Amino acid sequence: MFDGKITVTVKPGLKGEDGHKVFSVRLKEDTVAQLDAIAQKTNRSRNELINMFLEIAVANCEVEE
Repeated sequence: MFDGKITVTVKPGLKGEDGHKVFSVRLKEDTVAQLDAIAQKTNRSRNELINMFLEIAVANCEVEE
């Protein structure tokens, strides 16, 4: 159950880039189906929804050293 925070541990050696970047992500078929259903109901693209959800997740993420 989601308690409002996502904890991510630090993995050495990874650095991100600024700005937008296109990359591939593997998702479970049921997750894609759920995204597609939400996209259809809200008239938004799957990409837009994923960005919205990730922004919320990142904003509520706590990094544990």
